[in-house]
Amino acid sequence: MDGRIETGACFCGAIAAEMQGEPFWVCSDHDDDCRRAIGGPLTVWVGYRPHQVRLTRGRPKEFSKTKGIVRTFCGDCGSSIAYRDEGLSDEVYVTIGFFDHPERFSPQAHAYWRLRLPWVEFSDDLPRIDTYSRPRDPAFGNPADRK
Repeated sequence: MDGRIETGACFCGAIAAEMQGEPFWVCSDHDDDCRRAIGGPLTVWVGYRPHQVRLTRGRPKEFSKTKGIVRTFCGDCGSSIAYRDEGLSDEVYVTIGFFDHPERFSPQAHAYWRLRLPWVEFSDDLPRIDTYSRPRDPAFGNPADRK
């Protein structure tokens, strides 16, 4: 593991974490479930392996609306922290807003491009993927079909 260490905390500071090493994937996500969970027009998810993420303060609450998808957030201030999907078993995604230095991450693609809000425009030349941007285990199905 390389020496990169990123830190993050929720809005009130009750939850903090350390992410060690390079993330394997950074992606702008336009899907409607994430939009509702985050409260913004899109989010940027930063992908790590579970062993790279270590809580240093507090314990997040968990919520699952869709079978197999677990979102974590601060129970005090409501800040979104991360999400896990059983179809991506060795991956955990931390939301860009949780990081102390979000400027250090640049998206590599746009996921769920077909669900983007029509007034959000991008001048980048990143790949635009209509659904998931990561290969999922097909045994778990598509979360949109598991509600």
